[in-house]
Amino acid sequence: MIKRFFRCLLAVPLLFLAWMLIARVVRYFYKFPIPQFLADLIDNPLRRRLQPPEEMPSRHQIKPGMQVLEVGPGNGTYTLATAHHLTRSGRLVAIDIEPRMIQRVKSKIQNAGIEYVDVRVADVNDLPFEDQVFDLVYMITVIGEIPNRPKALQEIRRVLKSQGKLAFSELLFDPDYPQAGNLILDVSAAGFRFLSKAGNLLDYTLIFEKSEE
Repeated sequence: MIKRFFRCLLAVPLLFLAWMLIARVVRYFYKFPIPQFLADLIDNPLRRRLQPPEEMPSRHQIKPGMQVLEVGPGNGTYTLATAHHLTRSGRLVAIDIEPRMIQRVKSKIQNAGIEYVDVRVADVNDLPFEDQVFDLVYMITVIGEIPNRPKALQEIRRVLKSQGKLAFSELLFDPDYPQAGNLILDVSAAGFRFLSKAGNLLDYTLIFEKSEE
């Protein structure tokens, strides 16, 4: 009985590692947004422990009164935390390419009675905004899902104000997890200046600033 218990205990991390390996191989060849029905699975207690929603706005250097764009809000947990941090003096726009995901976020924001958040369907490769309108753009475990990363970064740079910030937070358990060094190289090549890194291999946040050319 005891041996069976320890075998089962050992099988759990092995199954998890096998799932991660398969998922990463699939995601390496096929980039696509996370389906709406997986939103709650992704927003799990372990993730919220490693990336506490109430702490992420400060990690991303978001300040009250900013004009902020969130790319890929998931089910809206971090959107809500960012909105509370911004206060009514700021504005938050959350976009996702998946309409059903956006509907989930809209419902959460409406139920919270927050009026200064604009949630809409949009493609990060073709942002429906004027040039230089945002102080900061952030995304949490999203950049790896984007097939055309250079195009997306070009669009983000376009909508950022002069010296606007771009923040990424990544988690090792995400099948699309990019190594920090590779992400720094890609983003720097797209016209951003690397400012800082917080965290470690398991969970990190990178901050960039729009370079003026």
